[in-house]
Amino acid sequence: MRFANLTGISGADPQLCALINDDTAIVVSQLFSGAPSTLNDLIAGGDDLLARIRTAADTAPRVPLAGLGFAAAVPAPPAVLAVGLNYAAHSSELGLKTDTAPTVFTLWPNSLTGHQQTTTWPRRLSESVDYEAELGVVIGRPAHNVSAAEALDYVWGYTVVNDITARDIQFAEAQWSRCKSFDGFTPNGPVIVTRDEIADPQDLHIWTVVDGHTVQDASTDQMVRSVATLIAHLSQSVTLLPGTLISTGSPGGAGYSRDPQIFLRDRSTVTVGIDGIGELTTHCRITD
Repeated sequence: MRFANLTGISGADPQLCALINDDTAIVVSQLFSGAPSTLNDLIAGGDDLLARIRTAADTAPRVPLAGLGFAAAVPAPPAVLAVGLNYAAHSSELGLKTDTAPTVFTLWPNSLTGHQQTTTWPRRLSESVDYEAELGVVIGRPAHNVSAAEALDYVWGYTVVNDITARDIQFAEAQWSRCKSFDGFTPNGPVIVTRDEIADPQDLHIWTVVDGHTVQDASTDQMVRSVATLIAHLSQSVTLLPGTLISTGSPGGAGYSRDPQIFLRDRSTVTVGIDGIGELTTHCRITD
């Protein structure tokens, strides 16, 4: 199934919805008494709750998608873990070395936003803001000390992430959290798809289009470390809690490495996409 947090249905708060097709959705909380109203509650209910929602959705009233907006597909994860330098081409173009262990950092919750939203930052902080298309992985049950062979069993679903980055700050500081955690710098969505819809997370076309030009065009099979390997590695030192979002790294083609360089400008539009999941669009505004 495919889930999204949609705005404009009723009240000010986004509503957790299951997308039935490109045109309609159902409001999950209206399916039956006690139905979940948040993604975290849905994940906590496990396979039994998801199966009940699948059954109830068959006869549920539809809501037209026309006129509705998208909040972050993963709006309140217990943690956002980002992996850097996980594609050799991206490591090389940034002049950084892929280490023997994954480069891991956290992203701050204020950075999370949704599809077709506008991300704004002040010119005085950065004029070197870059895009990064990434596969997002959402954990479905506590994962501690799991092996790579069993790691994908702990995945609940997948989404699209744009790991927007202020490159000048990235190269000026020893850690990467701040340069990637401005307000709105972690768009994700438009949907999260359940694990069963993605046969192999290492066989997905991933791309980025900036202002009409394709700037990243790759496959997740180019990851240095697979999704399963990343989950296994992270779970050795920390229990990955249900709902945790892992952003798994970006392929080559970053704007920083191009000649001439391409950075996100005032009124730029950037779309990152992954086959089988969807396309995530962000509008950019730079303030003085």
